[in-house]
Amino acid sequence: MNGAVEFLAGAELGTRVVVRTRIPGGYTDALGYLRSCDTTHCTVETKRGTLQLALAEVVAAKEVPPPPPPRPRRHVGDEPRP
Repeated sequence: MNGAVEFLAGAELGTRVVVRTRIPGGYTDALGYLRSCDTTHCTVETKRGTLQLALAEVVAAKEVPPPPPPRPRRHVGDEPRP
């Protein structure tokens, strides 16, 4: 078992993670919240949906900080900030 898989197996569910997996032609990252992890797969809930990732394809994983708060919307006619 590689270190990334060990991290995922021991991480608390709900932890915000980024997981890099092998895909044909390269790698891809999944950024979101760890929802489950068993001996063969982990599930990460991302902004675009829930992904089930094969642990055999995981090459890196780590905890990441929470997302920044949303920026306030600017309205037409608002003064730009200095």
